[in-house]
Amino acid sequence: MAKSRSAGAQPPRVGRIREARLDKPQPALPILHTYYNALFQAHGEQHWWPGETAFEVLLGAILVQNTSWMNAARAIANLRSAGLLTPAALEMTPRGKLARLIRPSGYFRQKARKVREFLRFLRREYQGSLEAMFRTPTVRLREQLLGVHGIGPETADSILLYAGNRPVFVVDAYTRRILERHGLTHGKESYEELRGLFERSLPKDASLFNEYHALIVRTGKEYCRSREARCTNCALRAFLPQEAEGRV
Repeated sequence: MAKSRSAGAQPPRVGRIREARLDKPQPALPILHTYYNALFQAHGEQHWWPGETAFEVLLGAILVQNTSWMNAARAIANLRSAGLLTPAALEMTPRGKLARLIRPSGYFRQKARKVREFLRFLRREYQGSLEAMFRTPTVRLREQLLGVHGIGPETADSILLYAGNRPVFVVDAYTRRILERHGLTHGKESYEELRGLFERSLPKDASLFNEYHALIVRTGKEYCRSREARCTNCALRAFLPQEAEGRV
């Protein structure tokens, strides 16, 4: 499991920098340094991703799709109680039983198939060894993961970052919402464009990416909600465009 970045290892402060909205080609947004510093100062370490082993974290990345981490954690607890939190044990589990155990995560039949598809991939490509899988270069492994049924870019990057400790930035709905409301994006950028924006703008550091994504999730849940922007006490309020500040 990737460890969170400590307070003494923050990226360099670059000051308050106003950047234009993202237009291609846009090499980087230095203000993303400033956003991280403001969020970290306000909230500190988030201690993500929950999980006791790399395999548990990997399963969590699949099971948390379209649900909360709390529900995914209940499903993982069921697997732990059944003694199935290893690739070998889970691969031998009938699909119906697996679906019943992960029911708390929602869409449990589809997710049972996704888990089994990943396990087949792991067996076929790496003889069932996570250690061997994570020795694969990041670009190649990401390409392979994206070829597995049920693993999209966000899930693949969560696996790489949180289970594999690779410096790959995870983009989610919270990230999109915050950037768009702050006038940094148009809202139509692809996942890869947004991921590249963060990776070009920040030091290539897995611990930093881990912490930054966790801070974005916290901000999205508590302040930058889909139906209600609670900007008054948000650590990023100072960076809102003037027209947005007037509506808060």
